[in-house]
Parts: sequence; structure tokens; C-alpha cells
Amino acid sequence: MNARDRVIIRDLVVGAKLGIYTHERHGTQPVRLNIELEVAPHHAPLQDAIGQVVDYETVVRRVQAIVAAGHINLVETLAERVAALCLEDERVLSARIRVEKLAAIPEAASVGVEIFRSRPELRKGA
Repeated sequence: MNARDRVIIRDLVVGAKLGIYTHERHGTQPVRLNIELEVAPHHAPLQDAIGQVVDYETVVRRVQAIVAAGHINLVETLAERVAALCLEDERVLSARIRVEKLAAIPEAASVGVEIFRSRPELRKGA
């Protein structure tokens, strides 16, 4: 069995212009993201340097930039964009992304989607 490490970003809340309804196109609403990245383990001894690891702060800033770039209709689209940005780092083998709208339906604590994406070359070998 191959060793794997995980990088997690839990309960990141951002204000997003997200949704298909007219009232969702004016202003932002709270959206919670949970990101879990499966990463290849280090082959060289860890030197206690940020360049050797997937930097979760960089991931958070890039997610915030996606949200700030403008209106997105679907939570699925936001999840796909986040997964794609995470997989740009060659050390990331797969990404599990959950996007939840926190105020969309008053009777529910949240509504949303969770997706799992992996590198195409990993799927071919599976």
C-alpha cells in the first residue's frame, strides 16, 4: 500500500456571490468550504521548509481569489474550480471538496455538494 499524506482546510467561510436566483446576484452570502487533499509523501528528509509541502495558506488565498473574481451560478462550479486549482500542484494526488451555502434554505443548517477529483493518470492505472 502506498503511503499518503493529507492536507486539510476545515470550515473556511467566505462571502460569495453564488446562486441562480435574482436575490443571490446582489451581495454575498456565507459559504463554507472543506478541502481535503491527498498528497504524495516526501521522499527526501523533511527540512522544515514551506517549499517542501503543499502550503494550505496559498490554497486558501487562491480559493478566496476564485470567490472574489465574480458571480458563480452553481456550488458545483465552485467546487470544480477549487478542485482544479488544488490539482495544479503536482504533489496533490486527489482533492475532496465540499461547498455549503449556509443561508440558502432557512430550515437547513446548510446545503451544498461534495466532489472528489483525482489526477487523470491515477484513474488510468486504477
